[in-house]
Amino acid sequence: MDGSVGGASRPGITLTVAKKADQPFVKGRRKFFRYRDLGVQAATGGKLRAQVMEAITGMTEPTGWHTHQCEAQFIYILKGWVDLEFEDGTRTRSEAGDAILIPGGMKHNEIATSDDVEILELSIPGDMATHPCEPPPKA
Repeated sequence: MDGSVGGASRPGITLTVAKKADQPFVKGRRKFFRYRDLGVQAATGGKLRAQVMEAITGMTEPTGWHTHQCEAQFIYILKGWVDLEFEDGTRTRSEAGDAILIPGGMKHNEIATSDDVEILELSIPGDMATHPCEPPPKA
């Protein structure tokens, strides 16, 4: 099979259906979250990653300023809330139904979460590295 349907080509992308009961938990960046892999990274040859982050406990301290080596990180809050701050001075509490697109390399810090937060996270490309960094200068 060549990945085409009705004459449209879909190089390197395969159909994937992820059932919650079958989604494996994978190693993640934060000890207070558990991460469910949705199979998108494998299905796109690493072009896109999708996972759900679920709180094990609420955050006990901020994550610290960091960046992600990627083109972009998208988060959609499914349940609960998360407080974030960004290098441009933006501080926000995002709640269920809210979404944030963070450009790759942008400094940010997760300050706090609810004990029940659940977040859908996408990244382009799928392999996203996290690097601690110095806080941005105060405005």
